[in-house]
Amino acid sequence: MKKLVTAFKFMAVLSALTLNSCSDENSEITKQETVQTKLTTADLQKETTSISQTIPGTVQAQLDESQKSLEKYLKSDLQIAGVKVIGQISTQKGIEISKSLITDKDQFIAIGNLMDLSTVKLGRINDLYVGDDLNTAQTGLKEMMTEEIKTGTNVMEVIWSNKNGKFTSLCFYNDSGIIWDNVLGGLIVMDTRGTVENSNAGATAKVASKWYKEWWTASWLWGSKRGEMGYQITIYYTGSSVSNADVNDWANISLGKAKSESKVTKKTGAYGQCQYALGLCTPTGSLSFNASKFSVSFSGLGSNMVSNGVKSLYP
Repeated sequence: MKKLVTAFKFMAVLSALTLNSCSDENSEITKQETVQTKLTTADLQKETTSISQTIPGTVQAQLDESQKSLEKYLKSDLQIAGVKVIGQISTQKGIEISKSLITDKDQFIAIGNLMDLSTVKLGRINDLYVGDDLNTAQTGLKEMMTEEIKTGTNVMEVIWSNKNGKFTSLCFYNDSGIIWDNVLGGLIVMDTRGTVENSNAGATAKVASKWYKEWWTASWLWGSKRGEMGYQITIYYTGSSVSNADVNDWANISLGKAKSESKVTKKTGAYGQCQYALGLCTPTGSLSFNASKFSVSFSGLGSNMVSNGVKSLYP
């Protein structure tokens, strides 16, 4: 009986070793399959038609101006070292591969406002985003690609240089200019102070209305306008007494998300008053409006600007 038990134990150990061995082999096969199925720019190139290695003048000008902005705000921390044209996307499969590539965890991405260096971050997607933030970023990028990247879109690699070495990003473009790049598109230039304009200039003591306008403008790295958010309050009055007030708001951004809300909180008496909630962000983040707090908040990671406040206007 003792020999039988010993034999049984031996068989159990052997079975366990066999199962573990099979498990290890399956795990190794899975790893190999994962490596084999990881998409590269070579896969994307197979779904493109050949085009000139000379990029359109508009695109080159945007790259040149972007480099100037990087030098102005980041000094030599990040530079464009060159480009390599891949081709023109010719199939739906090419679009799907493009989506997979720009959302891949190992792809580099940049976020932040160059006029507020504390917000600027650069790294692999997997290093900057985790958990829900990673899902939000990848979903936002895929949604943007679905809307903006079509067959006939050109694609190239931008070669970047920083203190840690060189890396590349995929840049999609057409004859009109750059459509998207994880680095070029992830960064914005926006003055956090905003711009103010009012009706005081040239006004007389007998005017029956007065307005105040404040807005923030976001620009691409190459200088052209990318988005804007703002509000304007107007009061109507006789002498020093306000009889009515109204407010309007707006927010918009190219390749990103925007929200704007405003309401009048005081429309008669010594002054008029409004409350506003505004927000802009790039596709890798998300904006939400809280009605009870009357405020816009940003979540995730990405370039963003949020402004919540109250403005009073006197006759």
